[in-house]
Amino acid sequence: MKFLQNTGLTLFVLGLAIFTAIPFLGTWELDASMVKETTKEMHREVMVDILTPMYDKTYSSQFAFIDEYSRHFGAYNESLKAEEKWDQVIWDDYAFPLTKNASEGPVSASPLLFLFLSIGLAVFGGLLYILPLHRNETAGIKNDGIYFSSMKARGWLGIVTGTYLIVFYIILYWYPEYMANLVIMVDPLSEVLSGGPASQWFLYGLVYTLAILVMGIRMFRKYRGNNYQTIRTVSVMFFQLSFAFLIPEILVLFNMPWHDFKNIWPLDYSFFYEYRLEGMISSGALGMFMLVWGILLIIIGVPIFTYFYGKRWYCSWVCGCGGLAETLGDPYRQLSDKSLKSWQIERYLVHGVLVFAVLMTVVTLTNYFMEFGLLGQATDQLHSIYGFAIGSAFAGVIGTGFYPFMGNRVWCRFGCPLAAYLGIVQRFKSRFRITTNGGQCISCGNCSTYCEMGIDVRWYAQRGQNIVRSSCVGCGVCSAVCPRGVLKLENGEESGRINDMPVIIGNNSVKLKS
Repeated sequence: MKFLQNTGLTLFVLGLAIFTAIPFLGTWELDASMVKETTKEMHREVMVDILTPMYDKTYSSQFAFIDEYSRHFGAYNESLKAEEKWDQVIWDDYAFPLTKNASEGPVSASPLLFLFLSIGLAVFGGLLYILPLHRNETAGIKNDGIYFSSMKARGWLGIVTGTYLIVFYIILYWYPEYMANLVIMVDPLSEVLSGGPASQWFLYGLVYTLAILVMGIRMFRKYRGNNYQTIRTVSVMFFQLSFAFLIPEILVLFNMPWHDFKNIWPLDYSFFYEYRLEGMISSGALGMFMLVWGILLIIIGVPIFTYFYGKRWYCSWVCGCGGLAETLGDPYRQLSDKSLKSWQIERYLVHGVLVFAVLMTVVTLTNYFMEFGLLGQATDQLHSIYGFAIGSAFAGVIGTGFYPFMGNRVWCRFGCPLAAYLGIVQRFKSRFRITTNGGQCISCGNCSTYCEMGIDVRWYAQRGQNIVRSSCVGCGVCSAVCPRGVLKLENGEESGRINDMPVIIGNNSVKLKS
């Protein structure tokens, strides 16, 4: 079995190396027909003229191609800006589609081959490594030696992994032209699912989904014997594969707006943007269903489900961000900061993002219903600020790239506005709580160590006090790692949910606080 795991690890590293090398393979050649095919009609003639010096040239690297494109395109725009001819400035960036169309070489000739050699090998190798895990061991969660692991305890492997993820997200969000070959590689899959060529977001969705599926299988091995962990892992795998990846792509195939039915505002912060509203309204009955369904989830679904089940119904069972955190991020859950200062920062930051999202949406809707007579297109600037700071930098670069540094729920804990909304309901009007039996607690600290949300669970357990924290996502790992069965996830009556007389365990005695 050790040989099989070593083989799997080798194949995974090889697949990752090929994936990393693919953007640098081939040559790039541009001609006028590509420019005409790629650019909007209003920009076509100008773009053909701007890029004339690039025709009939062969570029041996994407860096040279993109650099020359940026030089010519930037010079044109800068000259117009200097003359304050703002209506003639081309605000669209065609770097990605032009780089993709101009790519020639082995990747564009055999995309499926490179898909297998990169993502395919990584998935296969990962499964070979995962499937033998904990074989011939008793059922139960295995967390032995995590603080001696270079990957799981901020060692050099963890630092390399985190750095790789951060760089990947930065390129994905702001420099997708450097991923052109990787997107070409998944074009055949996109053609099958949506009927059109892939974008960087299709590539990301594919990698994201496969990460949850493969690491979900790891969860089955690690948490075998624990039905709660198994079922919720199946749940996040199902919702990511179907609702977040396959169904939205199939909708596009039938000329419907791309829509993730499980994504809820304000996490889906663009739900009330003009192009989303117009797209749903103009798409007939299904489009109207998308709009009504989304609104019902916000004002009815979230409060009702959270009242009965706490925020775990979404954060640990449905959400794609939570699904990635619970699968790919599981090895890093112990790295979350449990300090009081961290909790204070968390409360101000996550609720601040919620307020920002609400205000932006109110302004957006007001401007929309006033037919843009209030602020004109100025709301686009507000959208850009939120999209850059929260949607990209926080949720993506920090939210995922910082798994090996700050734990797996950085985004959910400090930045997700939907988590803040769910948490407010959970804290003040919910049947969900984690009950504790203080008399059985031996203060081993397992519960606090493995709490991904940075809750000092042991502090509550020692006092026999129910845990009703707004940040708790009900993952249940604290209960699973407790050797004494002190913790239990419950959906009981509201009365007694917040107990005012917890057990105090001191050096001299055990007494009730009255």
